[in-house]
Amino acid sequence: MIKATVYVTIKQSVLDPQGNAVQGALHSMGFNAVEKVRIGKYLELMLKTTDRTEAETQVRAMCEKLLANTVIEDYRFELEGA
Repeated sequence: MIKATVYVTIKQSVLDPQGNAVQGALHSMGFNAVEKVRIGKYLELMLKTTDRTEAETQVRAMCEKLLANTVIEDYRFELEGA
């Protein structure tokens, strides 16, 4: 089995209103050192394969087709095991 860890983040050129709201809340709580917040997604996938090339191909396809909106989001992933 191979574990894939996927990180999906909003592209730098896209506004992040959720991140701005979190930043504002942190400031109101006294955490004024926070200069910028960007919100993203973290996913862990366990794949029934020991072939790293196959796993990489599958995870890339999953990201492109479902896990990330590639118009406004970037993604990266790491593979562990096998």
